[in-house]
Amino acid sequence: MAFNFFRGQTAQVIQWDAPQPSQLLWQFPSPHDEIKNASQLLVGPSQGVLLVYEGRVAEVLDTEGLYQLRTDNHPFITTLLKLRTGFESEHKLKLYFYRRAENVNQPWGTAAPVKYLDPVYQVPVELGAHGNFSFRLADARRFFTEVAGLAEAYSVLQAKLLLQSRIAQTLATQLATAGLSYQQLDAHLTVLAEQLRTPLAAEFARLGMELTDFRLTGTVFDAVTQQRIGRVADAAATTQAAATAGLSYAELEKLHALRDAARNASGLAGAGAQLGAGAELARQLSASASPTPPDPAEQLQKLKQLLDAGVITAEEFAAKKKEWLDKW
Repeated sequence: MAFNFFRGQTAQVIQWDAPQPSQLLWQFPSPHDEIKNASQLLVGPSQGVLLVYEGRVAEVLDTEGLYQLRTDNHPFITTLLKLRTGFESEHKLKLYFYRRAENVNQPWGTAAPVKYLDPVYQVPVELGAHGNFSFRLADARRFFTEVAGLAEAYSVLQAKLLLQSRIAQTLATQLATAGLSYQQLDAHLTVLAEQLRTPLAAEFARLGMELTDFRLTGTVFDAVTQQRIGRVADAAATTQAAATAGLSYAELEKLHALRDAARNASGLAGAGAQLGAGAELARQLSASASPTPPDPAEQLQKLKQLLDAGVITAEEFAAKKKEWLDKW
């Protein structure tokens, strides 16, 4: 009993001799938070130490080496004077070791879909994004005060999850101002990652962290967004085909309806619908022509575009082609 008591009052070498890559912050265990005079503090490579004296961060040691500690605890005098308080000193010193090395290739992904308005199609888009980043503990005092507090340990995983939570909101803000459409994102991942790095670095710094690398490796769009964009893209392609042929979107849709009726009907009704489609096509092309006699080559080009867009059938194209060639 007496041996253990006096052993607690002697000087010691304080070190973090078995740090794990998964640990970011570790409190040196001391039963009564009493570090005695003449104790030596060994700070290893890529390590740092926080000295929390009487409840506040008194000093940050971020250079490796051997330090001599002097506190207000005098081993034997303190023991004699503090008999009524269980031999504890009123002067408390806690030591926290932290990892200064870079934590590389930490994978990240958005936990919930990021929503923004597509600048080209003007429809709401929901997407997930993923990548990786690297960071290191740069401001130990700020990190201890703002994040870790008096926890006995803090892991790299805890820090990663905290930092990752800042990425989604920053990504949504950047997408809203980047002007990139659904179809352009994958081709601009590197540029977008660089644009995200500056605001993310500021967010990390507020937590005492330094963002050393950030990568955006891919995006994933939900099924609803893909269907919505697909419908809009189809309508845009049809509108472009109609404009090239000198027709409005409504006129082109009318031809689509006549064509479908001709394909789905049977007997005389189908034949009548087919004739109606041909007559409507002739009327639309004639109406879109200028007062001067139409150029047969131009009309054939328009017919080919309508055929490629699936507006008219091969039979309709052949019939109208023969008609215009006869006029040539």
